[in-house]
Amino acid sequence: MAEGEQPYPRFLTPGFRPFDPLWLARETERIACSGDKRKYTAFYATGVYAGIATGYVVGCCLRCFFCWSGFERDFPEFFGRFYGPEEAMERILAAARRYGVDKARISGGEPTLCREHLLGLLEAFQETDLRLFILETNGILLGADRSYVRALSRFERIHVRVSLKAGTPEGFTARTGARPEAFELPFRALEALLDEGVSFHVAAMTDPRLMPHEERQQLLRRLEEIEPFLAANLEEEICDPYETTLVRMTAYGVDPAGFFSAGSGRES
Repeated sequence: MAEGEQPYPRFLTPGFRPFDPLWLARETERIACSGDKRKYTAFYATGVYAGIATGYVVGCCLRCFFCWSGFERDFPEFFGRFYGPEEAMERILAAARRYGVDKARISGGEPTLCREHLLGLLEAFQETDLRLFILETNGILLGADRSYVRALSRFERIHVRVSLKAGTPEGFTARTGARPEAFELPFRALEALLDEGVSFHVAAMTDPRLMPHEERQQLLRRLEEIEPFLAANLEEEICDPYETTLVRMTAYGVDPAGFFSAGSGRES
């Protein structure tokens, strides 16, 4: 267990103890990874990105209280079965064929967990005729290890979507449960992706019910410092009332009814 014998975090609750997300990544990989295999719960296609085939993976290294993913994020030991990279890509490709889409991704959990599996999956993707693989990530592991970004840079037809959770270290800890010093890791990931020439863009949970206006401005300024194009093309996310989101908000001490009745208008 390590980390001062801290229990494996599930939901954030009032007075939670912040954790090291790199420690949580390692602990989650003990459960969700086995060699080059990773746990999945489903393979399907969905309408986002104008249609994409998806492998739904188990496990994450953050505990955002607004998260929409299934309860396999919180209890990875109870969900999914292990697939090797070739078998997982075969199932993703089958979903793409079934629904007539030409893009692929893994989603639900944090795709950069189980590094050996992800790199093997991307190798298998290169053998398909699908147009694009979209790698959705919180940027924690990419920011912690530039060699991971360098490994990704050798693949063609890959685009990375880095999802930021906050514009300040305090906001990062309050929403994700991770220690404030880890706030810098996703920004290091952006710098590494730029340096290594990997196609990517930035998304952020800037819903004003979660992120105050001044914090959003700080986030935009930080992105401009790295590369003005990133701020100008920021994909801004809004929190939706998924069942798991409602449960996590309730555990955190936020009244979901009051939160979602407040609307999501943003100052210009």
